[in-house]
Amino acid sequence: MADAIRVLLVDDHQVVRRGLRTFLEVQDDIEVVGEAADGAEGVARARELAPDVILMDVKMPGTDGVEALRRLRELDHPARVLVVTSFTEQRTVVPALRAGAAGYVYKDIDPDALAGAIRSVHAGHVLLQPEVADALLAAEGPGSGQGRAGTLTEREREVLALIADGRSNREIARALVLSEKTVKTHVSNILMKLDLSDRTQAALWAVRHTTPEAPPPT
Repeated sequence: MADAIRVLLVDDHQVVRRGLRTFLEVQDDIEVVGEAADGAEGVARARELAPDVILMDVKMPGTDGVEALRRLRELDHPARVLVVTSFTEQRTVVPALRAGAAGYVYKDIDPDALAGAIRSVHAGHVLLQPEVADALLAAEGPGSGQGRAGTLTEREREVLALIADGRSNREIARALVLSEKTVKTHVSNILMKLDLSDRTQAALWAVRHTTPEAPPPT
C-alpha cells in the first residue's frame, strides 16, 4: 500500500472512529494510519504521522475542529482536511471552511461516497455537499463577488480556473509557466476583486459562476 492515501481519524466518539476504520480498511487505496479523540490530539498525531487526509468532526470537547484546522495550517506540510460531522448549521459550516477545510460532508453520507470524497480531497479538489455550499454562499451574501468578474484579467481567470480544479500555487505556476510569487500575486488580486477571503470561496465561486463556453456553430 505504498501509494495508498494515508488517513487520520479525529472524532471524540470511539464508535464513529471504529465504524470509519472498519469501512476504510477494505479500500485498496486508503490506509488508516491513526486516530485521535479531540482536536489537540489530532494536531499532535498529524505532526507525528504526516497523513495525506484527515477526517475530522467539528464539535469535540477541549480543542474543537475549527481550532484544530487553524493549528494544522501552521504545519510545514498540512494534510487536506475533510470535515465529517452531523452539524449542518451555517454557524458551524462557515467557520470550518474559513479555517481551511478542503471538504465538508455529513455523517449520514453513503460509505462509497465518503471514499470518493477522500480521493477527491486528496487530489486537491474542494468538496462540499450542496447544502454546505448554499450555507457558505448565504453567509457571503447574495451579491458577494457578483458583477466583479469583469474586473478579472485573462490571466487571473486562468488562475481562478486552476484554483477551482484544486491546483496548488506551485502547480499553477508550472501550468502557466509563471513564478510562484507571481501566482500568489494573482491569487491575492482575485480574492480582492471578487471580495472573497480564501481559496475555498474562490473555488466555490468559480464553480457557481463560471459557465462552459458554447460549442462552435456547425
